[in-house]
Amino acid sequence: MTSVGRRLLKWGLALIVVVIGVVVALSCYMLSYSLAPGSDSDEHVLERLHAETPWVGPWLDSIQATHALRDTFITRESDGARMHAWWVAADVPTTRVAVLVHGYKCQALSMLKMGYMFHHELGYNILLPDLAAHGRSQGEVIGMGWTDRLDVLRWMQVANELFRADSAMTRMVVMGISMGAATVMCVSGEPQPPYVKAYIEDCGYTSVWDEFAGEARNQFGVPEFPLLYTTSALCKLRYGWSFGQASPLNQVKKCRLPMLFIHGDADDYVPTRMVHPLYEAKPQPKQLWLAPGAGHDRSYNLYPDQYAAHVRAFLAAHQI
Repeated sequence: MTSVGRRLLKWGLALIVVVIGVVVALSCYMLSYSLAPGSDSDEHVLERLHAETPWVGPWLDSIQATHALRDTFITRESDGARMHAWWVAADVPTTRVAVLVHGYKCQALSMLKMGYMFHHELGYNILLPDLAAHGRSQGEVIGMGWTDRLDVLRWMQVANELFRADSAMTRMVVMGISMGAATVMCVSGEPQPPYVKAYIEDCGYTSVWDEFAGEARNQFGVPEFPLLYTTSALCKLRYGWSFGQASPLNQVKKCRLPMLFIHGDADDYVPTRMVHPLYEAKPQPKQLWLAPGAGHDRSYNLYPDQYAAHVRAFLAAHQI
């Protein structure tokens, strides 16, 4: 090899090393950025609820004033993290329970708008968990619904014990919005406790891979290859799961319980198109409602009466 060839080889190898280093550094940043703990403060969440869903305000003020809004904690066995949830008992004793799961970098209190619907309008007991690394729950990283499915299964057990009658199990519906919807779809593919009767998902994504791929293009202007591949591999190495593995789409294929799918037809954060493969993958029984003109997590805000009517009809159809 000539001296020129050797220099070119050295420069080529140096360039490859630099490119690899840049990709690894960007992967570390993207993983840290995506999974870093964080959620809105209690005060900000409650202010938004009053502003965006004012009809919820009197009920919310009432459960706070009467101390009906209570909280509880459990300890996660895998790492000893302390996990938190809010709960409100129904005004009239019942074994009907709704477990309500919040979205990405939100917290349990944000689901009180759904709590209003289930508790005030439908007469359910409600339990609202803070997912790991959100609200008052501990955790080093956000689980994107995948590792969270195990925590929600535990919270479902807690809710059953909390609200069951002396001689009867609860009749439970599990609902989530956005990442919470992805979480409950992941839960739905696991072996089901006998007290769980139905699932409701609102604007959940098909997989973490699909959601992050869209955000990589929209926020950072980068394609899937190679960054998403290396970031997913880094997530697998650090936390034990990959973006493709975290797949609500694969989980709903295994669900035999009734599921109601809700999505705003103007959602560009979790694109509306994602609901269609999810709905097709889910075996019967199932229902779908697309909220006209609604963006991400805005279906209930825009159509509270229609939303409640769809949920009420779905639950009634399955005698829940």
